[in-house]
Amino acid sequence: MKYLLVKDWMTKDVIVASPEMPMLEAHRLMRENKIRRMPVCDNKKVLGIVTRSDVRQAEPSDATSLNVWEINYLLAKLKVQDIMTKDAKTIRPDDSVKTAATALHQNQIGALPVTEEDGTLVGIITESDIFRILIAWFNEEVGESSTVK
Repeated sequence: MKYLLVKDWMTKDVIVASPEMPMLEAHRLMRENKIRRMPVCDNKKVLGIVTRSDVRQAEPSDATSLNVWEINYLLAKLKVQDIMTKDAKTIRPDDSVKTAATALHQNQIGALPVTEEDGTLVGIITESDIFRILIAWFNEEVGESSTVK
């Protein structure tokens, strides 16, 4: 499995957020597309990553004393750049799946934006992709040097 490459297993059509995107819009995009993480990009350059967990943490708790209008006003003002993880860990397309899995595990994260040397986003590989690879391997659909999807 160490010879499987990220570029053969990553998601290429990545849904991204801009830093100026309202947090509520990013949350809507994640819900509608059933994704948990979105790279934050400016002109295809990765600036960070925003997760559903980031959105949940930005929402007020049930113990708040604010009324519904105050809450909605404050939430509407939040931008993705206010809640995103800056300096997201990234990986290159020609790195091995083993390198990606190790980075996910060691950093306790669920996704790695895949970038070219200049920081341009070309894909994303997630823990779900790693599980998909393992299942294919268990089912003997993937050998040491194959790229079956």
